[in-house]
Amino acid sequence: MSLLISGVRLADGTVTDVAVHEGLIVPVSDLPADAERVDGDGLLALPGLVDLHTHLREPGREDAETVASGTRAAARGGFTAVFAMPNLTPATDTGEAVAYLNELAARDAHCEVVPIGAVTKGRDGTELAELGMMAAQGVTVFSDDGACIHDSLIMRRALTYLKPFGGVVAQHAQDPRLAGPSACCHESEISGRLGLPGWPTVAESTIIARDVQLAEFTGGRYHACHISTAESVEVIRWAKKRGIDVTAEVTPHHLLLDTPHVEGYDTTFKVNPPLRTSEHIEALREALADGTIDVVGTDHAPHARQDKDHPFDVASPGMLGLEQALGVVIDVMVNTGRMDWATLVERMSAAPARIGRLPHQGRQIAVGEPANLVLVDPTRRATVDRAASASRSRNNPYHGIDLPDPVELTLWRGAVTYRR
Repeated sequence: MSLLISGVRLADGTVTDVAVHEGLIVPVSDLPADAERVDGDGLLALPGLVDLHTHLREPGREDAETVASGTRAAARGGFTAVFAMPNLTPATDTGEAVAYLNELAARDAHCEVVPIGAVTKGRDGTELAELGMMAAQGVTVFSDDGACIHDSLIMRRALTYLKPFGGVVAQHAQDPRLAGPSACCHESEISGRLGLPGWPTVAESTIIARDVQLAEFTGGRYHACHISTAESVEVIRWAKKRGIDVTAEVTPHHLLLDTPHVEGYDTTFKVNPPLRTSEHIEALREALADGTIDVVGTDHAPHARQDKDHPFDVASPGMLGLEQALGVVIDVMVNTGRMDWATLVERMSAAPARIGRLPHQGRQIAVGEPANLVLVDPTRRATVDRAASASRSRNNPYHGIDLPDPVELTLWRGAVTYRR
């Protein structure tokens, strides 16, 4: 399609016209006469968002989400690319599994879908998966997310094996001895009072401390998924000062929601790692602002109602995140003055594309660049309604909260994938 967005503001404050034709940003003079016109007055044009941490559930749990529904939610949230976690049925642990997910995406996706390969076979932590075969299929990020790579020898081997491919190991940091399968609430006065198994902060930070030293030893690339504690922030900060090739992400829910949300035993608020206290939230916000945390990753984790409709300690952990991620970051980081729009673009678009080796995503809005972008109304707000989600699931922790609702239009490869 052909599109002219007139008088729109870019992240650096420049006001300009943006012309889109045949999937690229072109000079306005190259547009055909019948190009659609969009008034950009009062809007921001940002590079399309990129999520390093999305659960699409297909194949295996299509009752919770599909590639079609999950990427529709992504487009609604301003995303033009998502990295799909491998905890599927079967797990994405072979070249064939990667090829199948690519076929699903080519048929059904409303944004780019990039498979993440499992580090170990079946994500069971005991034997390396077909890392080379998956890398040959274009996989750059590998993770057993949902399960910690707790064996230090397996982690060392993965970091070493993936180094020639430029692959990154993305770790779900959860020491299984300190925070076992039943752990579901930040270990605190609240967990004790509610009678919920505690998830201590050291179960996360000690794994990350081990891993970053292994990354230094091997020279491998390491990414810490969904960090949630002040201690983890300090470990990442220490590792970066030493020049270790380490990156880290924080989720929108860990930037906004705190431990007291679980007091009503509403399993919507059960997530792994759990919601933490205000001191940890403050440390995460500070680290995202100063770049210690590189990216916002949604950890979009849809669940069918039957998986959440259990006692708190038995229910499946996870929350929806794609549609409200940008709104949360605008509210807690931009509107509070902790982050400007250019930094938001770095954290939610450029950096995740760089970590995931997607050279055509997260790029500046300029003539000759791919037309992957999102139009944002920075002043628009709305009360979140879980029933209005594009996701198949309804485990939305922001239901009933007034948040920025900024996305007006999403373009992927020059085509409109969402329009308000």
